[in-house]
Amino acid sequence: MKSLRRNINKIKPNFEKGGKFYAFKSTFEAFETFLFVPDKVTTSGAHIRDPIDMKRAMIVVVMALIPPLLFGMWNTGFQNSMAIGIERTIWQNFAFGFLKVFPIIVVSYVTGLATEFVFAQIRGHEVNEGFLVTGMLIPLVMPADVPLWMVALATIFAVIIGKEVFGGTGMNILNPALTARAFLFFAYPTYMSGDLVWISGLMEGKGIIDGFSGATTLGQAALNLGPLLDGLGHPITPMKMFIGTIPGSIGETSTLAILLGAIFLIYTGIGSWKIIFSFFAGGLAMGLILNAFGGNVLMEIPAWQHLMLGGFAFGGVYMATDPVSAAQTGRGKWIYGFLAGFLAIMIRCLNPAFPEGVMLAILLMNVFAPLIDHYVIEGNIKRRLRRAKTAVNQ
Repeated sequence: MKSLRRNINKIKPNFEKGGKFYAFKSTFEAFETFLFVPDKVTTSGAHIRDPIDMKRAMIVVVMALIPPLLFGMWNTGFQNSMAIGIERTIWQNFAFGFLKVFPIIVVSYVTGLATEFVFAQIRGHEVNEGFLVTGMLIPLVMPADVPLWMVALATIFAVIIGKEVFGGTGMNILNPALTARAFLFFAYPTYMSGDLVWISGLMEGKGIIDGFSGATTLGQAALNLGPLLDGLGHPITPMKMFIGTIPGSIGETSTLAILLGAIFLIYTGIGSWKIIFSFFAGGLAMGLILNAFGGNVLMEIPAWQHLMLGGFAFGGVYMATDPVSAAQTGRGKWIYGFLAGFLAIMIRCLNPAFPEGVMLAILLMNVFAPLIDHYVIEGNIKRRLRRAKTAVNQ
């Protein structure tokens, strides 16, 4: 590493002011700080001293995404093996899934980072680190057979419209990964919904056994199809929901893998346990209310099972906790998380057009997060003023 540092120091003057490659200073700094901790410090004004910088915080989140990523790769192969009626080993299923998922990850990072570099060069500022996480989140919320050009288009849209137009990382009001998914959901609905998109190979129909269904659990329930069954007609048990051996987006099916990531985020202090806990509490509360009334299959699914279906757990752990688009105040995090989970189950069960609900609920609460923080702060100010007046009067 010392030799690498020396070589970087040799070429660094070329990218400083007056150097022949000064126009690419932002690009050079992005690669330099990826390899080495920046040596810049705040020299004036109030600031927070912290041993971890933004890039390292983002890498921690990427590490927390590894469990659902690895399981998603295996499940992609497993669902395909069921669809074509063959038996594969664990490693064969994983290899199949890896070949399907890895290109999506590559396209996400290449197009997203290229867009970030372009904006950094145009504006003359440093390349932001936020896409380290977004580049991994986008593939995990996609179906396994999503066309790569759609991933590229959605990623560019998310970076430009979801983040850069607001000023870049730290200024966006919407979660960029959910912005990408929302774009594809409304622009290309046939590739993001229905029975054919969730299992690799089903859209082409090559080698698929007769009568196999690729409907997700929520898709079946939304259509009131009766008992919840997998593609081969076997009952979908709560254990299958928890482990994640069901159709769905690449990284969203396994509640177990997601919980492992949640534990890591909470332990490292990167993820807000208040938002995660309140998100699940809000979903459970809405589920219990709907269970009391009934009316359709979705409303009759036990409330606790809703927490393991669709993208609910993934959204609560990785999306709702986005430190930029979520609420910032302590009390605001409780309110924000609870309402996001509450609305997710409400939309899922009461609007047949959106059997998922998590995406729309979190994006909606992203918009209201600043308002929640505003009223929390205003409430704190009023309480302190009342205490001060009481103390003066005494």
